[in-house]
Amino acid sequence: MNTVYAYPTLVGKIEVAVRGVSMDGKPLPLSLISPRDQVVALHRVERDDWIESLLDLEVTLPMDELADGPWSGVTCVAVLTEGATNTRVVSRLERRRDDTHWRGEVRVRRSSHVARAVLDVSVVGSHGGVDGRVLGTTDTPWAVDILGCTPAGQHDPEILEEDFRNGPREWLHPFRDAPWLIDTAGDLPVVLLNTSFEGLVELLSGARGPLEKATAGLVAAQIAGETWVTMFHSALNALEVDEDGTPHFPGGWRESVLRAMLPEVFPGLSPAEALNEAHSRRSDGLRWAEVQARIQFAAGRRGQVPKGLTAAIRAVSRSQEGAGR
Repeated sequence: MNTVYAYPTLVGKIEVAVRGVSMDGKPLPLSLISPRDQVVALHRVERDDWIESLLDLEVTLPMDELADGPWSGVTCVAVLTEGATNTRVVSRLERRRDDTHWRGEVRVRRSSHVARAVLDVSVVGSHGGVDGRVLGTTDTPWAVDILGCTPAGQHDPEILEEDFRNGPREWLHPFRDAPWLIDTAGDLPVVLLNTSFEGLVELLSGARGPLEKATAGLVAAQIAGETWVTMFHSALNALEVDEDGTPHFPGGWRESVLRAMLPEVFPGLSPAEALNEAHSRRSDGLRWAEVQARIQFAAGRRGQVPKGLTAAIRAVSRSQEGAGR
């Protein structure tokens, strides 16, 4: 249900990104952050005696609308709540000079939470001589999972930064010119980012301007799409097949990937029917090329490749328009 205010509020979107997370002073893997699901999976850290975690937050506001609007004294705050413990923590975010982003840290104290905290962002300002008016909030809040009460994220790959050229993993040296690789041989899929590929890691972790952000989003979407394709094929290769040729789900993350992708590759079929169809087509080669196209389409959609490409095209178009003035 939408809240109706007796004063003008923001129309533009408030975008929130969790750029990093640390636990008791130690940085945690970026794989614990899922921008697509807007979840920070603290429950996946293999310890329960931690004291405090810090979330590095970055918020983008509709700055042109704020500049032209009838508001004053605008501030931006992050609000962390959990109904089960009646916890409410408000963290003020800061805007640096000549910067369009608001940044700050949100503290998550283990003793204050039971299972899942909700992270929201509000824009507050003055209007009509009244302070503290809520001008806008995020459309969808982030979740901070403490105990992992939902199965979300069980097939999320780990993201590691490795030097393909001179790093300690010699098997990566032949791939020195590759920007990234997806390794599905282990218990959890791993996306390896090549730190020797000039500018890649810096772009993904530190994009600032609109064009850089759009480019970083497109690259991230491409990585995600390729990861889904690779995970899907790895899962098919791991199928368990009975003597009569009936395939069975392989378990673990591979089963999670198949159950997520198969309904999109073979819409209208049950999971078991879709699994059998994929196995039979791959085995006899009949219409497998058509299935490959479906896999690519489904993976690209899950990786948000169309959205990333559209944003990049629009950003390039706007930059060219600005340069031509």
